[in-house]
Amino acid sequence: MIHQNSISKRALGLKASMTLEISSLAQELKKNGRNICSLSAGEPDFDTPTFIIEAAKKALDEGITRYGPAAGDPCLREAIAHKLLTINKVPSTKENILITNGGKQAIFNLFQILLDPGDEVLIPSPYWLSYPDIARFAQGKPIIVDALAENGFSLDINKMESQISPQTKILILNSPCNPTGKVMKLKELEAIAELLRRHPHIYVVSDEIYEFIISEEERHISIAQLAEDIKERIFIVNGFAKAWAMTGWRIGYLYGNATIIKKATALQSQSTSNVCSFAQKGALAAVQEQPSGIDYMINSYNKRRNLLTEGLKEIKELVVHEQSGAFYSFPQLIGNFPSSLDFCKIALEEEGLAMVPGIAFGQDNCIRLSCSASDDTINDGLDRLKTLIGRLMNK
Repeated sequence: MIHQNSISKRALGLKASMTLEISSLAQELKKNGRNICSLSAGEPDFDTPTFIIEAAKKALDEGITRYGPAAGDPCLREAIAHKLLTINKVPSTKENILITNGGKQAIFNLFQILLDPGDEVLIPSPYWLSYPDIARFAQGKPIIVDALAENGFSLDINKMESQISPQTKILILNSPCNPTGKVMKLKELEAIAELLRRHPHIYVVSDEIYEFIISEEERHISIAQLAEDIKERIFIVNGFAKAWAMTGWRIGYLYGNATIIKKATALQSQSTSNVCSFAQKGALAAVQEQPSGIDYMINSYNKRRNLLTEGLKEIKELVVHEQSGAFYSFPQLIGNFPSSLDFCKIALEEEGLAMVPGIAFGQDNCIRLSCSASDDTINDGLDRLKTLIGRLMNK
C-alpha cells in the first residue's frame, strides 16, 4: 500500500489534463453505443499529409532508427532556424533550437531550467490549461492575470504590470490563443515589448503552436521579430501537431538563448533523450514544404470557424467574440447557468455533446468548442447546444 507521504509534494498537486479526460470519456461513451457529438478535441481531424508520411517511411527504409543527438536532428534544427528567419523574421541558428517531444516538453524543459522555488510566472487568462501545472511542478508560482470576455480577451497592460514583482520570472504569451482563438495585434505586442524593457528581469515565452491556423485577414506576428534589443529574453515554443496534423508524432521545438537551450538539452539528455529519429525526418519534410503543403486544411478551418461562430451567435444566452485563429470558440454563458464543469457534464450526459468547461482555462463563465470537425458535426453540436440551453432556461 502506498501512503500519501510516499509521493512528492510537487507530484501531489498534479492534475490530469481536463481536455484529454473529456475526450477520453466521450470516446468511451461512444464505444458503449452512445450517440456522441464531440466538439471538444484540440486535434485536427485531418490525416497527416502523405508527403510527410512518405518521408518517415523512407527514413525507416534507410535505417534511421538509432539514437540521435539529444538536441535533435541537425538538419531539422537548421531547417527550423531557416523557417524562423524567412517566415518569422527571427534570425536564428541551430544552436538556438531544441527539438522536443511536442510543445509541452519544450515548456516543461524551459520552466525546469529557468524557475527556482517561488519564482512567479505571469499567465494571462484564459490560458492553455497546462501552463499553471507545468509552472507549479517546476516549483514556480502561477500569477493569473484575467483578460475579460467583455473586452474581447484583450490584455490589460496596466493590470499586468501591477502584478509584476521582484519574483516575476516569466511572462507567457499565446497567439493565436487556445482557447479563445484571439490573434494578438501589432500594437499589443509592441506594448508588451515596452513592458519587458521596463522590467529587465522577466523572460517571455511565446507559444506559437497555432501560427499557421489563422484567417486570411490576419497575420501572425512573433514578439521575437519586434524586439531585437531583448531577444536574449524571448523564447518561442512551437511544433508540428496542429497545423500539420501530426499530433501523435510528438514533435515540438524550443527557440531561444543558446546558453539556456544548451541547459535544456542537457535536461532532455537525462530524461527522454532524442525525439523519435525517423519521425524527425517527417517533420523535416513538413518544414521544408513551408505552409503551402497545408493550405487545404487552413482553408477548411477558416470556413468551419465561421460556421461555428455564426451558429453560436444565434443563441441569445451566449456572448460570442469573433475569433480569427486556432480552431476554437470560447463563448461566454450569460444567465442562471451552473458552473462550466457542471454545464459540460450535463451536456455530455443528457445531449451527448462533448465540450470543455471554461474553468479548465481559468474562466468559469465560458465553454470551449472546437471547429476541428466536419460541417455536419458542427451543425449537430449547435443543435444539441441550443436544445440543452433551451431546456435549462425553462427549468
